[in-house]
Amino acid sequence: MDFPITLPGQPLTIHSVEMHTTGEPTRIIYKGFPDLQGTLLSQRALAKAKHDHIRRQIILEPRGHWDMYGAILRPNTELVDSGEAHIGVLFMHNEGFSTMCGHATIAFGRFLVDTHDLSIFPKRNELEYDEVTQTTSINLHAPCGIVRITVPTKENGYISDTSRQISFASVPSFATGIQVSVPIPETLGWTQLGARTSLVVDISYGGTFYCIVPSAELGFPSSIKNLDISAINVATRSLKAAINASPEMQRYLRHPESEELGFLYSVMVVEEGSGAVAEGTVGVESGLCFFADQQVDRSPTGGAVAARVALAYAKGKRKMGERWTYHSFVSNGFAGRGGFVGSVVEELNLVQGGGKVEGGNQACVRVKVEGMAFYTGASCFVVEEGDLIGREGFSLKGLMG
Repeated sequence: MDFPITLPGQPLTIHSVEMHTTGEPTRIIYKGFPDLQGTLLSQRALAKAKHDHIRRQIILEPRGHWDMYGAILRPNTELVDSGEAHIGVLFMHNEGFSTMCGHATIAFGRFLVDTHDLSIFPKRNELEYDEVTQTTSINLHAPCGIVRITVPTKENGYISDTSRQISFASVPSFATGIQVSVPIPETLGWTQLGARTSLVVDISYGGTFYCIVPSAELGFPSSIKNLDISAINVATRSLKAAINASPEMQRYLRHPESEELGFLYSVMVVEEGSGAVAEGTVGVESGLCFFADQQVDRSPTGGAVAARVALAYAKGKRKMGERWTYHSFVSNGFAGRGGFVGSVVEELNLVQGGGKVEGGNQACVRVKVEGMAFYTGASCFVVEEGDLIGREGFSLKGLMG
């Protein structure tokens, strides 16, 4: 066989650029995904209903793995058409399609600045370059709303600058439940919970809803850096199931603008004061994010940073503009390299019924999240005729039960 390999005549060929943000992958699909029409949320619904098999092919084995993450370019959305956004995106993971992803947004921002093919990014030439800060701005239409990305650039905005952090300004973020007691049915208990029948968590929104809980509250008193991953996986899965099964907990998962945003995406296990404090920040937290179907985020989880900053602000633990470091297992494993930074940059009007967020009285805030992303390669995916395993997509974890 000659190289590079060519596979002509394939009915569907998916082209991607591969990136990572603190070790968390983003497979950016820029060509080959079937056309989608309508609003971005309608496109998300159509992708779920008609093209979920393609998500499985791209994300799961043999082309991906259980913890793979993907992003699909959507050049046409209602906000792109109105001029409010430059481009849209759909996020996908091992279970389906998400509404927000911070690590992928950071990677996506760099990719968009470096892309000059107008067939891929039609509005590339409309991006604004700031000569003073040497940054280029992008308005990204995510399913949760407009996310404003700022990418450090050089050469008059033509190429991204990897020596400085990319940042994005979140959608309105807010806490809906502070120190909420979650009932744990006996059938969902785990060993470390002991005889307890409930535990206390926070619920906060940063583009999607997160349950934020200290590791000690789950029954794991040791540092988050030394957790038994298998055991904490069982605990977080059970906690998520308990929240979803509790009618009284649903009030904390209601979004004021869209029912499609009202679901629990992740359980975020946190530990205050753990990890290296980045230069220019005044404090630090570490976390371990289980999202979708118990997918483990290698990065500090950008959406969760927005949710955690909003939560800390609601609790009075964070001041406007105060920058905080957020770490993951990976950034802690590399002496703090790859940590994210989060800060409140704007307080917004309160939302929903009489100016209140459902489940609380906290102000909405816009959060700036900072991080770095790097390229790892490019891929071209096909499904050959007769490849029944590759056509379905699978996970070894799923096959083993």
